[in-house]
Amino acid sequence: MVRILLADDHPIVREGLRALLETQPDFEIIAECANGEEVLQVANRLQPDMLLLDLEMPIMDGVETIRQLTQLPRSSQSAQSPRNPQSVQSSQSPVQSVQHPPQRPRIIVFTAFDDDDRIIHALQSGADGYLLKDQPREEIFKAIRITMEGGSILQPIIASKLLRHVEQPQRNGNNTNTIPAITAGTLPVEELTERELEVLHLLAQGMPNKEIAAQLVISERTAKFHVSSIMGKLGATNRTEAVALAAQRGLIHL
Repeated sequence: MVRILLADDHPIVREGLRALLETQPDFEIIAECANGEEVLQVANRLQPDMLLLDLEMPIMDGVETIRQLTQLPRSSQSAQSPRNPQSVQSSQSPVQSVQHPPQRPRIIVFTAFDDDDRIIHALQSGADGYLLKDQPREEIFKAIRITMEGGSILQPIIASKLLRHVEQPQRNGNNTNTIPAITAGTLPVEELTERELEVLHLLAQGMPNKEIAAQLVISERTAKFHVSSIMGKLGATNRTEAVALAAQRGLIHL
């Protein structure tokens, strides 16, 4: 069961998303929040597996919320015990606390905003994925499940915007209003082994470590090692950035 926390400042959006996700037997909506401060408080108490949040929220926006959450260690769904917390929407029913050290959930930005700055800021802050609200329901379900397994889905529109920012710092010139560029690492392409290139192509398809391992007939631990090595050699901080950097180097085509 994937325990999901929803964060959006529009109640009607939260209601619609809750109704959509609750059609899936493996999804459980444990709480809803209207701003970033609420997200931090509720995530600390309930430790959701997955957070779907909008970027435009009052008090604390989505990007700052992501930054603060990503300072916590990554949560592990399998390590969590069954819980039945109540939503923070109800002021009559206090939120049930979970007695575990705070851990960060998987984070998918779910928003209507597709401008470059917001996307890059969110991904650089540590978001695991970025979904636009006009996506078909099956794509939303798929994104949640793949992200929970450690994978990521890069929509074509998001990939194209990422690639525009995979550039050398000097292209920003002296414009201090631009966001930091995602820059390619200094190691040559040859530093990637043949096996790492195989893993990279599967990574670009959004496969989690478990599926990569099955595809290449290796252990999941070995797949995780290769993914970490690829990220290190490309100078990437997360899987999505690794795919963008690899595409910029011509290692893969999106």
